[in-house]
Amino acid sequence: AERDQEVVGLLFVDLDHFKDVNDTLGHEMGDLMLQEAARRIRACVRQSDTVARMGGDEFTVLLPSLDTSLVAERIAQQVTERLAEPFQLGAEVAYASASVGITLYPEDGQTTEMLFKQADQAMYAAKAAGRNRYSWFTPQMRREAELRHSLANDIRTALAENQFELHYQPIMCLRTGQVSKAEALIRWHHPERGPISPGLFIPIAEDTGLINDIGHWVSQEALQTLVRWNSSTPERGQPRICISVNRSPREFLTPGTHEEWVHTLRAHGVPPEALIVEITEGLLLDDREEVTSKLSAFRDRGIQLALDDFGTGYSAMSYLQRYDIDFLKIDRSFVKHLATSSRDRAIADAVIAMAHALGIRVIAEGVEHEDQRDLLAAAGCDFMQGYLCAPALPAHEFESTRPSLRGSAAPSIRPSGCLTSAPAWPMVSLNASSSSSTSWPAALSDSTSAGSKRLSSLSVVVSSPQVRPSSQRGALTACCRLWPKRA
Repeated sequence: AERDQEVVGLLFVDLDHFKDVNDTLGHEMGDLMLQEAARRIRACVRQSDTVARMGGDEFTVLLPSLDTSLVAERIAQQVTERLAEPFQLGAEVAYASASVGITLYPEDGQTTEMLFKQADQAMYAAKAAGRNRYSWFTPQMRREAELRHSLANDIRTALAENQFELHYQPIMCLRTGQVSKAEALIRWHHPERGPISPGLFIPIAEDTGLINDIGHWVSQEALQTLVRWNSSTPERGQPRICISVNRSPREFLTPGTHEEWVHTLRAHGVPPEALIVEITEGLLLDDREEVTSKLSAFRDRGIQLALDDFGTGYSAMSYLQRYDIDFLKIDRSFVKHLATSSRDRAIADAVIAMAHALGIRVIAEGVEHEDQRDLLAAAGCDFMQGYLCAPALPAHEFESTRPSLRGSAAPSIRPSGCLTSAPAWPMVSLNASSSSSTSWPAALSDSTSAGSKRLSSLSVVVSSPQVRPSSQRGALTACCRLWPKRA
């Protein structure tokens, strides 16, 4: 190609979720899938092209003498389409897809080693974008790969030189306004690059296996802070502070340290309930023994569990029954538009009601405005976390700021529990059939003279037609008697 000044294309093809086929149908069926995948890829290329299996579920396609880059793109598109079709494996039908990376000689690289590396980077970019697609190599990918490599080395140095620091974001009770919990959040001030977002270095740590070292450091720092905050006599009326720490799914596959945590806490007179472990939804779908046994061990030792970012993952209800979850955290994406989006309000209301029915307390993340706080409090949310209360603070600032947080962001509470900034008329929700709706206005009018003016305070859930109108009328009449001037 160099002699004739030709363009050569290189494709990296990786089968998505191939491991699932091996695990569920067996290696014999996996081999059949690989053979069929090879036939499909060969059917997409030209006579002069070369297809090779490099190992596992990875294939490469060599495309010499390209007149235009569009040829490589067309072949990559055909490969992804063909590999997305069902695989008939004996009596079984399996499904897969492909992530394809594309690079060109001499435009992207001059050596075989460089081209292979770049095609691999492009393939992983396709996976990160959602799989079942192709991606061209770009110089930006090279820069990102170099940054990841550099940061991976710097993480090792940061652990050795104590460059990391834990900040603590207050979690406020919406009923009392007290701050009795805090989430430990890692911060890294790089000596040359300055502050580096956890969203950048945590994924690198997970890919390189350094997340276990980081997780160990975080847990040790948080435990020391937890002991210090709870060993001194708290101010009168202030509850004990609990600290929540995030645990990566990868950390659950390593030998447990929960016994060490419990020993440390009890040695200083701090109950294990003061420690909250935050996990993600995806972890609960992992039924490996290492994961399930560790989750059970946390609960057996008294350590509390919080389900983080609820609503952004699988949101399968079965795991809420399977595991004893103490806290459910509503993701900030549902809180952000709470005041303007009726859909987000409906989701938040439903999540709060479901959690409470299961005996789970709810924490709303990302609360930044008073109207968000008031809507959450009116819906019965237990706790809030966000900039309205305070950002994540260093330990010493948290200690000095905590007594003043109550007045800065807590809602105004009446003895009855109603927010002064929220509507004074409580919402009543009835499970009702559409045929019985005509009885509600009469019930309101019978019970209170203000009823006809307050129908907007009635929230109706249309569901089972078997519910008798008399039952709904009786429930509504009882509510009106409880609040004769607020119905």
